[in-house]
Amino acid sequence: MIASVLPTYNRAPLTFVKGEGTWLIEADGRRFLDLGAGIAVNALGHAHPALVKALTDQAQALWHTSNLYHIPQQEALADRLVAETFADTAFFCNSGTEACELAVKMARKYFYEAGQPKRVEIITFSGSFHGRSSAGIAAAGSEKMTKGFGPLLPGFVHLDLGDSDALEAAITDKTAAIMVEPVQGEGGIRAVPDAELQQMRALCDQHGLLLIMDEVQCGVGRTGRLFAHEWAGVTPDIMMVAKGIGGGFPLGAVLATEKAASGMTAGTHGSTYGGNPLGCAVGSAVLDVVADEAFLAEVNRKAGLMRQRLEGLVAEHPEVFEEVRGAGLMLGLKCKVVNADVVTAGYANELITVPAADNVIRLLPPLTISDDEIAEAVTRLDAIARELTPA
Repeated sequence: MIASVLPTYNRAPLTFVKGEGTWLIEADGRRFLDLGAGIAVNALGHAHPALVKALTDQAQALWHTSNLYHIPQQEALADRLVAETFADTAFFCNSGTEACELAVKMARKYFYEAGQPKRVEIITFSGSFHGRSSAGIAAAGSEKMTKGFGPLLPGFVHLDLGDSDALEAAITDKTAAIMVEPVQGEGGIRAVPDAELQQMRALCDQHGLLLIMDEVQCGVGRTGRLFAHEWAGVTPDIMMVAKGIGGGFPLGAVLATEKAASGMTAGTHGSTYGGNPLGCAVGSAVLDVVADEAFLAEVNRKAGLMRQRLEGLVAEHPEVFEEVRGAGLMLGLKCKVVNADVVTAGYANELITVPAADNVIRLLPPLTISDDEIAEAVTRLDAIARELTPA
């Protein structure tokens, strides 16, 4: 008999009932050090007082009205995002998947309105993850994502990262955009080199294309800048945001230049819940903390400390770990043993990590993690490595 909850998840045998900062409390009372943060969602940890206050205050005033009316909290958050980024405008949704849907629509609509309706193809890259909608899985293109869900949405061209000649050759009179994650998350914590992002921007400028950045997982302070593309000194035309922007409350956004968004006029897109007062109040509270330069400087300092300790861990256990990857507090350990075994061993050691492709475990702690918690995390990873070291 099928379960009342559709069985699409292979869940760990854990039931968390409370969170405090970087810690999760299981129903039996055990305390787990959380290096997953809800898959890079809980940017400020669990039960952050500023987020609790923002949500509680707004909940006592107004939850939902719909986008038939002006929503002051939405306008305030949009103004803030525009002021902090390359963007001229923002659309709010509930998830990264929804953000992907709009990014694809926006790029294609731009060229349709510009009198180039044949420009519908979007170049994407192997190892990418853009959500699980029809557009998202077609954009990623991997068999794991697409098998059994055909016919796939057409209009995506899949390339390998790092092949600059292939990228340039793939651009035709049908190409509308290049879409890329500056740091791939699900794909194994693979950071795209600055030079590659710069080449993508240059090719888009040369050929009149749009550059779409998917910063759903790597954005909102995760890499030590508000958004990861800032490290490369380039800006996108369209950017997908979610996860950390809500600090645990379902919230997503698409940010865009006025030019890229020019085709999205009244009636071309919408969302019932997107940009509701609750979500936007929390999103503004997140930005109050994360967009502060002093906070980002601390993320960078702690990221350096954590990476240094992880490099030592790899050197100490070469039979278990191969390398450290990533940027900021979006780190990965490429394993020599099966990565799922490391994740499972973590449960016994009351440590939460997240698996990814290429035999990697993701380490995505709250950005508020302390130095002592970093040290404790590496101590627990060391214990796990000793357990898994081949005889």
